[in-house]
Amino acid sequence: MDLNKNNIKKIIFIIAMGIIIYTFIGRIDMVYHAIGWVVSLLFPFLIGICIAFILNVPMRAIENGLFGSYHGRHPNLIRKIRRPVSFILTLVCIFGVVCIAILFIAPQLVRTFQDIIASIPGFFTRTQREIDRFVGEYQWIADKLGDIEIDWTAISSHLTDFLRNGAEKFFSSTVSIATSIINGIVTFFLGLFFAIYILFQKEKLSSQCRKLLYAYLPEKRVDRLLKIAALVHRTFSKFISGQCLEATILGTIFFIVLTLFRFPYALLIGVLIAFTALIPIVGAFIGCIIGALLMLMSSPRDMIIFVILFLVIQQIEGNLIYPKVVGNSVGLPALWVLAAVTIGGGIWGVAGMLLFIPLFSVIYTLLREMAHVRLRQRKIRPKKYQ
Repeated sequence: MDLNKNNIKKIIFIIAMGIIIYTFIGRIDMVYHAIGWVVSLLFPFLIGICIAFILNVPMRAIENGLFGSYHGRHPNLIRKIRRPVSFILTLVCIFGVVCIAILFIAPQLVRTFQDIIASIPGFFTRTQREIDRFVGEYQWIADKLGDIEIDWTAISSHLTDFLRNGAEKFFSSTVSIATSIINGIVTFFLGLFFAIYILFQKEKLSSQCRKLLYAYLPEKRVDRLLKIAALVHRTFSKFISGQCLEATILGTIFFIVLTLFRFPYALLIGVLIAFTALIPIVGAFIGCIIGALLMLMSSPRDMIIFVILFLVIQQIEGNLIYPKVVGNSVGLPALWVLAAVTIGGGIWGVAGMLLFIPLFSVIYTLLREMAHVRLRQRKIRPKKYQ
């Protein structure tokens, strides 16, 4: 190898990367702590970026719908007011949806809790009756249980210690929860202010980022990065709008069906399933479990019919609605969707499920494009792999 200038740079780069990797492996605990510290420091700004990205979806639609094709008088005035007006209308729409949901749900929720409290004595009475019937039929089990000797003094002592320790832990947990709530509120508002700045200055920030990239990176590499960034933005935006639309449709279907069959808690269960359906694949089943428990307090027969109706509606939704509304928006096969939900849920829980589906869609699209390019470069004919 000739020791010219380029080769010397490559050797120095390889040696430096080797030292960095060796240090990283040897001090993995310190590196992990440093990364956690940086993430906690930047967390309000990360929250602000997420809020800005979510609000930008309806805000862009409102801005394009109201001012996109405007060619009348006072163009400078329209250019100045279109962003604030679109932002205010976005907040009004979101606040209005939340208020309407609260106005409709709050009375239903109070009525549901009242019905549940009123049905508890009857539920326990039926349970006690079933227990007595079971004991009457299987008397030998009751006789065996009666022969068991129980040290009530030891149980009382352990129960006292448990309550004492539990009281101390409850007090410390209450203080910790209150502190976390206050920190969460402060972090949310810091993120909201940062999101407002991003939304009002997004073109300027985008131009500054492009200028910085083109100043320090090769032009072709920046073009590729910007193409990937556009793909990420388009995929995530379509996924958010599609998932919200799909959840709304599913909740509305459940509300209509439960109302037609005169089931109790129709509105509450419909809204509950609409919110839980925002979690891909498994979310609606969480709503089904909660709805089935509510139905059980009313009647086991209603619970069984509700579960059957849920399975039927879920099949219709999974085969007809979801592929049209969400599947087309991200362009991801069902197997990749399942893998994204499983891996994302295992890493970051619900947030990971929501994040990893569009992320996997981006990876899938990039891998498909690179594979097609490589196949064309190697002159592999389609009949060999189709």
